[in-house]
Amino acid sequence: MEKIVVLGFQIFNHNNVEVLTSTTAPTMLTADCEVVGHHGGTRGVVMCRHLYRYSPIFILLALTGLIFLLSNIHTLENLSCHTASTLLQLQNSIHTAFVQEGPPYHNHTFCSHLGLEPSPEEALEERYLLNSIAWPQLPAGPAPAPLHQTSDPVHSLFAILPAKGRREWYMGDQLEALVQMYDFQGRPKRYGGDFLLARLHSPELGAGVAGRVVDHLNGSYSALFHLLWAGASQVEITMVHSSEAVAVLQRLREQRPDRVFFKSLFRSGFLSETTMCNMCLLPNPQQQPLCNYTDLHTGEPWYCFKPKMLSCDTRINHAKGGYLKEIITNKEALLFQSDVNIKVVIHASGPDRINVLPKKIDKPELENSSVKPEPVKYIPSGYYYQGSWRVLGGTPARQFNDSSSITQCLMGKVVHMYGDSTVRQWFEYLNAFVPEIKEFNLHSPKNTGPYMAVDSKHNILLKYRCHGPPIRFSTVSASDLRYVANELDGLPGGPNTVVLLSIWSHFSTFPVEVYIRRMRHIRRALVRLLDRGPGTLVVIRTGNLQTQNQEVSLYNSDWFTLQLDRVLRPMFMGLGVMIVDAWEMTLAHHLPHNIHPPPAIIKNMMDLILSHVCPAKTKKS
Repeated sequence: MEKIVVLGFQIFNHNNVEVLTSTTAPTMLTADCEVVGHHGGTRGVVMCRHLYRYSPIFILLALTGLIFLLSNIHTLENLSCHTASTLLQLQNSIHTAFVQEGPPYHNHTFCSHLGLEPSPEEALEERYLLNSIAWPQLPAGPAPAPLHQTSDPVHSLFAILPAKGRREWYMGDQLEALVQMYDFQGRPKRYGGDFLLARLHSPELGAGVAGRVVDHLNGSYSALFHLLWAGASQVEITMVHSSEAVAVLQRLREQRPDRVFFKSLFRSGFLSETTMCNMCLLPNPQQQPLCNYTDLHTGEPWYCFKPKMLSCDTRINHAKGGYLKEIITNKEALLFQSDVNIKVVIHASGPDRINVLPKKIDKPELENSSVKPEPVKYIPSGYYYQGSWRVLGGTPARQFNDSSSITQCLMGKVVHMYGDSTVRQWFEYLNAFVPEIKEFNLHSPKNTGPYMAVDSKHNILLKYRCHGPPIRFSTVSASDLRYVANELDGLPGGPNTVVLLSIWSHFSTFPVEVYIRRMRHIRRALVRLLDRGPGTLVVIRTGNLQTQNQEVSLYNSDWFTLQLDRVLRPMFMGLGVMIVDAWEMTLAHHLPHNIHPPPAIIKNMMDLILSHVCPAKTKKS
């Protein structure tokens, strides 16, 4: 008669301790079964005929083992993917066979190619924007260039050019300073591309204004300033990065968008896994499949590597994973040295101060400009005088120096704030400065939000929510990951609605196309909001300067911010939104640069916003 071999089975917990074993004593065997190889305490092999007679017993044993396993499932939490039970792997395989967890992976080299295909008009706009921020290229040669051949701010010099036919400057004139860059050997540079900042300031008057730098592509630059106050003024020129360092930043932006990586926790019951996430993920050696979290409404892409044992819908949160190290060579690292070639002041070859005279009554503005006539003169968005920001054109800025004036202005208003931590500063400022506004405890994690504050007596509501990925906050609940465009579509709008937006810092590691796409979705939502809610005040904050060292430069350089700033402004031009020029407000101020500007600058920003919420009433003529 045919014999069938049945082996005993064992299940181990994470400590390799046997927790379940099938045994069959010899006395339990019938005439159809016998034990082969059973010697003393050694477990044998059971040889059975007509195995189907005992199938109920084996089914009962299997069910008992399953119940025991499920009751001790917490022991699997610390198992590696390779030692997980066959049962869980089989369950996951069955689930993925019927549910598509993510799209097939496409080997996109650049994140800019993901997302919905732009329309012909959008593609044309994108090309225009990218051309408008095109940076001068380095001349052909070995890269990176030796340090001694790169721009050295210590050897470089600038000189204030005299006014045409005279040595006097008046309010309204345009001042020019000529900058000549030299390398570390003291030889003049013959090509452009250095990233320079220019500021004209007067510490005695608490005044300051940003200058415009014009690259002549031959190693020389012009710094242009609008003279806006009478009295002593000092020119300050700073090299943020050499042209050679900018070339490295360009390469990182296009080729290493993964240099800041993200992660998500997946959990079901007592089983949890963490995988890497990003806007575009390079294939890993294990060819791990992806979970697709592309937003259904905007088409904004986001992916995570699929957990080994859990499904994609068990995602719990989103968090910054960290920063990739060793992404530049040792030679390239020499281009990013604090106090050597990162944000170092360039000295003047002569006087760096001028005395500005009051404008003559009979003298037209800009009549005696020190530069050649141009179709459009450089006019900054504003300037500081006696510590207060004064705008040039548009609604004049008022001073809201006491909490009662802010309360009176915001009475009956709902203020929605969306974006990164630089717009959260506005929420924190109002919440701290106005005592009648009380924050409602939503038990949100610190720094991530969402936040809400209420003044029920004056019917004021403040709300803050961070923007959707990429967001580098510590940990954000997956349910709180909202795209700004979708949030805007949920607002009714109207004269009592104020929307404050600040979205820039977390996009610095991605190609500019990614930022353009995100701003395009927000712009569409704003158009819809303004159509259904006329009178809605929308305020958009630009990026600002910050402290720079080697690490910050590779991930959050001011050069990245400048590029984003230059595409943001034209994208919202003519839409009827207010722009808070945080770039110029931090450049013109005397306080050190910080990604979170100090309270003095935040107050000036809020004064400017509140001046638009409650514009000064003009007297009837």
